[in-house]
Amino acid sequence: QVQLVESGGGLVHPGGSLRLSCVASRFTVAYYAIAWFRQAPGKEREGISCINTRDSNTHYADSVKGRFTISKHNTRNTVYLQMDSLKPEDTAIYYCAFGSDCRYYSNRYWWIDWGQGTQVTVSS
Repeated sequence: QVQLVESGGGLVHPGGSLRLSCVASRFTVAYYAIAWFRQAPGKEREGISCINTRDSNTHYADSVKGRFTISKHNTRNTVYLQMDSLKPEDTAIYYCAFGSDCRYYSNRYWWIDWGQGTQVTVSS
């Protein structure tokens, strides 16, 4: 089973930045996709970004487009989510998920393997 470990969450003021990391291990495929989701209390889990390691194509939800940037470090099997201009409504637990491609990335049921999540709180 693929193992995913997220890190980098924390408390930040509105307008601030954080960088989340997702380290993947125990997989055998040469190419894969990583998606970031978030879930705020009482809300559905929302797919916000995805990257294909085969071609580095990226995808973003409208709610984060222009503020968040997803990227990968090939040799470390790590995907980053750089979050800038953070807003209180970005407060949530952030999860990464592992799959074959980003075709239906915003659908949580497309993804099989998940990390344990990291808390992001945006507050003054």
